[in-house]
Amino acid sequence: MVHHPAQLHWIRPPRQQRTHQGLERILDVAERLLLEKCFDDIHVREIALRADTSVAAFYRRFKDKDGLLHALHERRCKEAFETADDAFDADRWLGADIEEILHTIFPFLIEVMQPNESLYRAIYQRAITDDLMRERAMKLNRYVVSGLSDLLMARKDEIRHPHPAAAISFALTQVVALLTQQYTVGIRDLGPVSFRDGAIASELTRSCLAYLGVLGATKVDTSPRSTAGTPALSFTSSTNVSIEGEQP
Repeated sequence: MVHHPAQLHWIRPPRQQRTHQGLERILDVAERLLLEKCFDDIHVREIALRADTSVAAFYRRFKDKDGLLHALHERRCKEAFETADDAFDADRWLGADIEEILHTIFPFLIEVMQPNESLYRAIYQRAITDDLMRERAMKLNRYVVSGLSDLLMARKDEIRHPHPAAAISFALTQVVALLTQQYTVGIRDLGPVSFRDGAIASELTRSCLAYLGVLGATKVDTSPRSTAGTPALSFTSSTNVSIEGEQP
């Protein structure tokens, strides 16, 4: 049985009691604004207007915009921990092999990160100098990597690499680095070939399977899809790869 990303979903814990509804409304508005623009371009007055509150009320809750960012990060991390617990539940993956797990989880990670790039970038930038934010982010990253590592280690018999635990750790470190570069830092298209989100997920899966030496890995498929005006590789669910203008 092949698992599909639709089976995974982002979990939002129950919202706070009525006394905290004002806070939740401000955080919700800030998150929606971050879908439209970067954090530094969002103004407190704009947040207050959309949240149906006042600037004074905002500053009663937050010392400044960095205080708001901390609150957004805390809430996001809480949701992410619960999502990870659900996504990496061993019972969910009964009967699944390593390829099926990666083929499902990598697209899901991109699905979560891509639309929230502005939020993650603001957190990333602040975490460089903010110890509390950096430690919170590192704790979440370690938790996610650990959860996925446990799933893969439970299937170490599929791995031909001589040191499965070390190989899994190294492979997932590379995955985190690439996803951070693409969907947090925003550095894309360093090479001559441009990759779409689906292609990135597929190639991450292919790369990990090859490095781990997973036996019988055949389900990760590729097919062409071009980016207008640019020779580009993109992948769907066929076995063909092509560059724009060429026949597969």
